Amino acid sequence: GRVGSPKRREIGHGRLAKRALVAVLPSKEEFPYSLRVVSEITESNGSSSMASVCGGCLSLMDAGVPLKAHVAGIAMGLIKDGNRFAVLTDILGDEDHLGDMDFKVAGTSTGITALQMDIKIQGITKEIMQVALAQAKEARLHILGKMVEAMGSANTEVSQFAPRLYSMKINPEKIRDVIGKGGATIRALTEETGTTIDIGEDGT
Repeated sequence: GRVGSPKRREIGHGRLAKRALVAVLPSKEEFPYSLRVVSEITESNGSSSMASVCGGCLSLMDAGVPLKAHVAGIAMGLIKDGNRFAVLTDILGDEDHLGDMDFKVAGTSTGITALQMDIKIQGITKEIMQVALAQAKEARLHILGKMVEAMGSANTEVSQFAPRLYSMKINPEKIRDVIGKGGATIRALTEETGTTIDIGEDGT
């Protein structure tokens, strides 16, 4: 397949998936680690961005990130003919290409965390939006149920191979004692423990 830097479509999908998941991330105080989620879509006949939301949520939980809730996504479509319309759930590639709307909805069991809509018609009515959101909620809750069956909650421990971070606070006036003359004390501590030690101006 094609290799190289991400293109506009991949970047857009990534931003949508990120927005869907950011809403349930723990605070920096709860989980002071950097996070990186990579979603490799090898083949799809549906919404790859919504698959990335579901897979990204489960992978974060498996990695030990204490998410506030499960997040799932679904892509809705629309076929409109005059005043008649049909809202489609979990659209296929052809339904996306030939249909009138691609409406991606991601969220938890209690609400929506991200939305994206592409339409090929002049506009949509309030009724269409209500039907689309109602069907999207029903589908999202179904997917969330399957995700909870697979992983009910996040693992309580991060991987044994993940770097560990411990934080403590000392009196700022004692920082010079920890560093030592010419950095000798802190250098000895890092060599003895095999860690990297950083001290902020506030003693953290």
